[in-house]
Amino acid sequence: MNVEKYLGKPEQIQRIKRVFYVVLGILVLVDFFIRREHVAFVWDVIPGFNAFYGLVSAILLIIVTKFVGHTWLMKREDYYD
Repeated sequence: MNVEKYLGKPEQIQRIKRVFYVVLGILVLVDFFIRREHVAFVWDVIPGFNAFYGLVSAILLIIVTKFVGHTWLMKREDYYD
């Protein structure tokens, strides 16, 4: 698949990534200034917890799916011979 066909040149892709990282950083910083008066759970009071939880969950999901894929789903190269 040709990535440049859909996203542009590598310089443009890097620029887009930087914009997304800046936006994500701003969202985490804004979370420190939000008042939390009526929270449902204890951890809802911690600023930035949801961003951290989402990051850790995504990393664990990738690790678990790679483990399952390599141990259970993938077959040896000569499996059908």
